[in-house]
Amino acid sequence: MDEQDVRGSVEAGLIVGEETITDRDVELLRAIAEHGSIHAATNALERSYAHAQRRVVELEEALGPLVERQRGGSDGGGSSLTDGAHALLERFERLDTAAEGLVAVEQTVLSGRVIERDGELGVVECAPGRVRALVPPEEGPVAVAIRSDAVTLTPPAKTPDPTETSARNRFAGVVRAVERGETVARVRLDIGGETRLVALVTHASVERLGLEPGREVVASFKATATRATPTHPD
Repeated sequence: MDEQDVRGSVEAGLIVGEETITDRDVELLRAIAEHGSIHAATNALERSYAHAQRRVVELEEALGPLVERQRGGSDGGGSSLTDGAHALLERFERLDTAAEGLVAVEQTVLSGRVIERDGELGVVECAPGRVRALVPPEEGPVAVAIRSDAVTLTPPAKTPDPTETSARNRFAGVVRAVERGETVARVRLDIGGETRLVALVTHASVERLGLEPGREVVASFKATATRATPTHPD
């Protein structure tokens, strides 16, 4: 899933490459998580089992593994969602919340200077470390903006290898505050260099990751979701 260009559309849902993840897809994945199998999920949703299986295969071709299956049994075997599927559901929930205007998307802004370039992308030296981002063509100091809804949090032991994901930016951090709203929470992380990085996550993510002050996590975000703009110091 990380290797694809993922963007949000208020009407269409999440668009991944050429595949669109709709409300019905999200409803199916949530039902699989709740009922423990595709068969039980389709019974609860009153949908075709065969069609649901085909749809899961289509989604996995675009996104990577979403459902872990255990073969056997009268109900076709048990199933559970992968970490990638949980991340997809959380991304969809954040999109819905932002689309409804229920929460403002906060940004973390880091000051730095471009030290490497590769076309539109570059590496910016910032206080907490180096950040890959979309960079301006001109030289000089820049401000790097990181949207809170573009940040993914994972436990240190479950963080993918950098070669296995396009989210090349990653910082080890410690949770300093969890500010809960009605449906989402802002998590403020200390990532070093007197910098606080903000991540917008769902309540389900807070519970699943055990997010609380003092918890160690890894924050990841894609270079293409991070933009550096020129600054003009006085």
